[in-house]
Amino acid sequence: MPRAQQAGFALVAAMFVIIIIALVIAAMMRMAGNQHGTNSLAIQQARAYQAARSGLEWGISSALAGTCLPSKTLDMTGSNLSEFDGVRVTCSVNAYSEDGAAVNIYQLTATAQNGTAGSRPDYAYRRLSATVEN
Repeated sequence: MPRAQQAGFALVAAMFVIIIIALVIAAMMRMAGNQHGTNSLAIQQARAYQAARSGLEWGISSALAGTCLPSKTLDMTGSNLSEFDGVRVTCSVNAYSEDGAAVNIYQLTATAQNGTAGSRPDYAYRRLSATVEN
C-alpha cells in the first residue's frame, strides 16, 4: 500500500481555530475591563450624589432654623463618604414681605467631589440645588 502524501491541511485549520479563540478571549477580557470601569464610575457618581444630598439636607435644616451661611464646607471624615474631601454648601437669602409677614427665600447649592478633575480615574462630581421658603 503506497503512502499517501500529506498536505498539512489539519494543521492550518487547527492554527486558524486557535487564533480565532484567542481573539475572542482577548475581546471578552477587554469588554469585562470596560464594564468594570463603567460600574466603578457609576458607583462613585451615586456616592457623590449622596454626599451632595447630605450637604443639601444640612443646608435646608440650617435655613429652616434661620441660619444661612454664605459658604460652608462640611467635613465628611468619619463617614462612609470620607473620600469626598469636603462638601461645599452655599446659601443666599432673599427677604420680602407678603401680606405684612416677613418671608425668606433661601437658595441652596451643595457640591461634592472626590479630588479634582483628572486627578483620579474614578473622579466624581455632583451639584444639587434647592429653594426653601421660611
